[in-house]
Amino acid sequence: MGATQEHGQPAQGHGHGHEHGHGHAGHSHGVSADADRRWLTLALALITAFIAVEASIAVVAGSLALLSDAAHMLTDAVSIVLALVAMRLSARPARGGYTFGLKRAEILSAHANGLTLILAALWLGYEAVRRLLDPPEVTGWMVVATAVTGIVVNLLATWFLSRANRSSLNVEGAYQHILNDLFAFIGTAVAGLVVLITGFSQADAIATLLVVALMLKAGYGLLRESGRIFLEAAPVGLDPDEIGDALAAADAVTEVHDLHVWTITSGQPALSAHVLVEPGGDCHRVRRNLDRLLADRYGLTHTTLQIDHADRLPAGAHALTLTTAHCPAPHGPVHHDGPHPH
Repeated sequence: MGATQEHGQPAQGHGHGHEHGHGHAGHSHGVSADADRRWLTLALALITAFIAVEASIAVVAGSLALLSDAAHMLTDAVSIVLALVAMRLSARPARGGYTFGLKRAEILSAHANGLTLILAALWLGYEAVRRLLDPPEVTGWMVVATAVTGIVVNLLATWFLSRANRSSLNVEGAYQHILNDLFAFIGTAVAGLVVLITGFSQADAIATLLVVALMLKAGYGLLRESGRIFLEAAPVGLDPDEIGDALAAADAVTEVHDLHVWTITSGQPALSAHVLVEPGGDCHRVRRNLDRLLADRYGLTHTTLQIDHADRLPAGAHALTLTTAHCPAPHGPVHHDGPHPH
């Protein structure tokens, strides 16, 4: 993370000083970013080649389980393509109206990938139920041979993706999808053996429903995580109320409001807050202490803190007067640390 920058502003309004601390996240560049792209590209090439072969065999063998596996792998391939595109976009510097750059591109692609997973699962689920009621003839040995090959391909692709940076929501999503594919191919191989040995054709549709369940789970997970980021929800594991109380309890701090905690993109949480310091307090020292607290205790290093001196309230005035004096329409709860100075 980059060093905290300090910006002084002239006194405004009641003559209070403002301080803003910014920690800027460091990102993988050069060799590490190129290595990630190479691993993703290798996995994409391997998966794409196998999809073409598997889809052809699925049509010849009349296996919906193989076709569902191919469809699932197609969404994996799409997610890898989107991850590669997002890597390019997110690496572009911020300019113009895009003050964070295009870092949310990977979240947008993850959201789209989750949606396509769910839509594909719904279609395959419909086809599986239909085939349970009216099972077609399935060529068992072709299903088994292709599924075993798929297990090997997925093991290689999973290893490729495990070598890339999985802190990215896209990369982690693709990794989990391919891992799910591995289990799906094992189920398909078992279904093919059942068909081959017993002639129970419904085993193929049952294996498809297992794949559908995996696709729904993965798709929902991606939509949930990307949706939280789009809605500016606090990252999982960071409680804004706990953070606000910790800031308000710091030395010389009387109040914290307009506290926001959100995620810019995968692995990049951010925080902003308006902090009121007791009259006569050292705003620069308070901001440095709060920056250190946020970094050490919560891992928050991209922070923007507006520091103001609290007004001296007349006797009997309500504490909320402090907040409204600085922010006519404060957002969220107000955090106090004991009585305000008078």
